[in-house]
Amino acid sequence: MLRLLPLSLEELIRTPIITASRRIERRDDTPAHVLVITREQIQARRYRNLGELLSDLPGVDFMPGSRSSIFNNFSVQGFNSNNKLLIMLDGVRIDDPAGGKIAVAHNFSLFMARQVEVVYGPAAALYGADAVAGVVNIITDGQDQPSGGWVSVGGGRFDSREAQFLVRTQPAAARITVGGHVQRSDRAPLDRYYPDDYPLADAKDFDGRLVTPAGSRRRYVDGIESHSLFARADITEHLTLGYYRNGFGQPTSTGDRTDIALYDRDARWETTAETLYARTKFSLGQDMDASLLVDYARQELDPESNYLNIYTGFRERGYTYAKTTRRGIEQSLHWRASERHDVQIGVGYQDYEAILTPNLPRPYRRSLGAHGQGLTYANTDLPIHIPSATYHNVFGYAQWQAGWTPQFTTMIGVRHDRHSGYGSSLNPRLGAVWRPLEQHVFKLAYGEAFRAPSPDESLSAYGAFSGAKDEAGRYLGEGFRAPNERLEAEHARTLSLTWDWRPRPSLNLVAHLYRSHMKNLITTLDEAVPTQYIPGAVLSGTTAKGNAGEEHHTGLDLIGQWQFQAAGAWRGEVWGSLSLIRGDIQEGRDARDWDLPYVATHKLKLGSTWRYGETLTITPRLTWVGDTTTGRKDPARPGRRLETDAYWVASLHVGWHRLLGGRATLWLDVDNLFDRRYHVAHGAASGTLVDMPQQPRSWMATLEYRF
Repeated sequence: MLRLLPLSLEELIRTPIITASRRIERRDDTPAHVLVITREQIQARRYRNLGELLSDLPGVDFMPGSRSSIFNNFSVQGFNSNNKLLIMLDGVRIDDPAGGKIAVAHNFSLFMARQVEVVYGPAAALYGADAVAGVVNIITDGQDQPSGGWVSVGGGRFDSREAQFLVRTQPAAARITVGGHVQRSDRAPLDRYYPDDYPLADAKDFDGRLVTPAGSRRRYVDGIESHSLFARADITEHLTLGYYRNGFGQPTSTGDRTDIALYDRDARWETTAETLYARTKFSLGQDMDASLLVDYARQELDPESNYLNIYTGFRERGYTYAKTTRRGIEQSLHWRASERHDVQIGVGYQDYEAILTPNLPRPYRRSLGAHGQGLTYANTDLPIHIPSATYHNVFGYAQWQAGWTPQFTTMIGVRHDRHSGYGSSLNPRLGAVWRPLEQHVFKLAYGEAFRAPSPDESLSAYGAFSGAKDEAGRYLGEGFRAPNERLEAEHARTLSLTWDWRPRPSLNLVAHLYRSHMKNLITTLDEAVPTQYIPGAVLSGTTAKGNAGEEHHTGLDLIGQWQFQAAGAWRGEVWGSLSLIRGDIQEGRDARDWDLPYVATHKLKLGSTWRYGETLTITPRLTWVGDTTTGRKDPARPGRRLETDAYWVASLHVGWHRLLGGRATLWLDVDNLFDRRYHVAHGAASGTLVDMPQQPRSWMATLEYRF
């Protein structure tokens, strides 16, 4: 039966977690700043998916529905973009196989989670070289859970529908867990709620020719769909097989202005990612354990994915296709050298394959391969070259954790990567933990990470031809993105200090101060001299991804959690965070400093859960986000970017438990409770909205049944 009351803070401190060392240890032992969100908290706070959980975390700027290719964009303690945070399931990577951007929304449902662990800051020494902003590890139940399961169905405003299930069974000696979810919903008709942001406009091509008059256009439509499947088989206590798959679909016009894109329900991205892994654990002696992990991961954009915008001249659909795969093997050893000294060592190998097409006049045919498509750019006879890449990475790491006294612990780790495309990188991780008194823990940590450019950065290419030629007979192209396979890896380092104070078992206060620096920052640059990478064409207005400079930021997160007994059968929990951050980017050839984009200087997040015995749960949540700069430079203020106004938004979640003979729970979730009209920062390109309008009030009712 679901336990409605959360763990006490004292219990949580003793709860084993898998930190960046990938081994079992107490939260106080690691110098990293780690947050653990338990199953009971996930349920009561109604984190239905990883996107909702991230949006409530300290130091996170979450921008829902703001990017066409990834839907939600977010920043973690100043590090912007979804490719800076590593997402894992039981210690196995489940995000983009090659480190690219990935949608983090309803597709990462948390139906299987026992707890979610968040490690802040570069954790490259053991988790992987591209764990720049940190690591999210979704931990599932082990073999000790009883057989049974649950199922839930829900529906709500804007035609929202969702279903989930999880089943555990034990045929013979094996322990098998299977679960999944499906979801779909329309976003609100935002043109009705935000008419100034979605004015009816003529659709004109790059040459200014009218294609679709404003009066003939379809009004704003938008909708998302997602699914996931989780399967795990514990064959014995030493062998585990796992499979995870998720998919997400959203319109390719998300975030685009009305003069740039046609809003069409059939113009969508449909992305699927899956990971298959096997892990075996064995003992090499009384004080040494070993683990071997083999995994395969794939992410693919459906060939029917398409867009209908200015790059296709608003006439025909433009198609695109992408696929990345990763195969990996990792051997690790854990040696308990003494009661106070632990050593972890590991080596591994990964190889990658990637393909990413430019605009295609028809869907990509998988059976023909990259070099057999026989396609030409629209309105030309120029052949389309489809770039692809293969590369590999060999790595090794070691970490030594030493408890010199009961009050003082140190950690030193290092990882070496040899990447076939971007050379070698050595990333250290150092830290110390000091506990002068039972109620006070001080942590000092330093970490580095490097992130190799992903295929969607180095291979990405698009643009449009109208059919016009110059005097030499060369086709004239507009709005092209040129691929750049000479990108260098980004390098990040962070120094942090954490003070964890527990004046009583039911109260926890944390102050986390950090200073971060990133060099070789990858961003979109205007080409001073256009890259003429298409023979027989002259391109203008060309952009390309490039290493544009450096980024610095300093921040402070103040975090609190308090559990208490109220009157009668009422119990409560209050949590919250206040985040402060300052930073700048030294970008481009002019080396000018710009405000840190997509990151609010001030953020306040508050929540509370009230429980009446075993029958009722009430959880209100409130988020306030200050003015936020966008990715667009402000022409009226040199050195500044355009800003999105501050906003606040609230939600309410109510659960009635012990229904239908004690087996069922009915939830009512109301988002944007007070129906606020607000925007989040956007504007990554000139054709997108600078302020992205957000959903009005929505609600969903969900019935869960346990068996």
